[in-house]
Amino acid sequence: MIYTSTLAAVVSALAAEAIDNTSKQAWQKLYRPGYAEGGSLESLMRSSGEQGITRMDADCWVYARLHSQLIPRHWNALTARFSTHKAKKVEAIGKLVPLIATQAPNLFRYKAVTAWAIPPVKGVQVQSGQEVASRAARERAQFDSLQAGVVKHLAGGEMTEDVGQARREQYVKRSTDMIVLPAEFYDINTWDGQGLNRTTYWRWKKAIDRVLDEMVAEALAASGKILQEEGVLMADAA
Repeated sequence: MIYTSTLAAVVSALAAEAIDNTSKQAWQKLYRPGYAEGGSLESLMRSSGEQGITRMDADCWVYARLHSQLIPRHWNALTARFSTHKAKKVEAIGKLVPLIATQAPNLFRYKAVTAWAIPPVKGVQVQSGQEVASRAARERAQFDSLQAGVVKHLAGGEMTEDVGQARREQYVKRSTDMIVLPAEFYDINTWDGQGLNRTTYWRWKKAIDRVLDEMVAEALAASGKILQEEGVLMADAA
């Protein structure tokens, strides 16, 4: 399995983790730890025999490899930015928030990181047609669940996959559903109660975004080195 780029491999691997079926675990049955190569993709391919490995097998292997090799902040940055698994995305956001050094108060920092990880999606309501009304309720449930999970994590509590599950399951049935936050969440004036000018708020937000973007760039560079060593990038295979 060859990926066109590091970003393509990361996005594909994180997407595979969000698929809610047993096939994502099948690749583990193909690997026999007795091979000298350990957990390399080559040994996985040999273990599979004539049947070969599927794209899902490769994506799940890349996910496991990066998860084990990347430092926590790099892994969390990639998960927060690119994952479509709601619970893992929320957990990653909660772990990134304390790492951001900023003059902004905690609420602003939390909302800025969340808005960076879950940017507004243009045209969602227009495309949903008759589902507009139900989407509003679904957005509120997802937002309440997201906020409850991150606030609990910041307070020192454990954040499990069932954070806000009762509220979320009323509207969302699959882990692959996209998180859509209410439009008012992105109003930067609501991120702080001091009533400062928008110039200050935007300066804080841009600084936080810059730190997070740099973290993602570092994480992709580190991921690229890992994937290059495994020979799964197209440039290396050419």
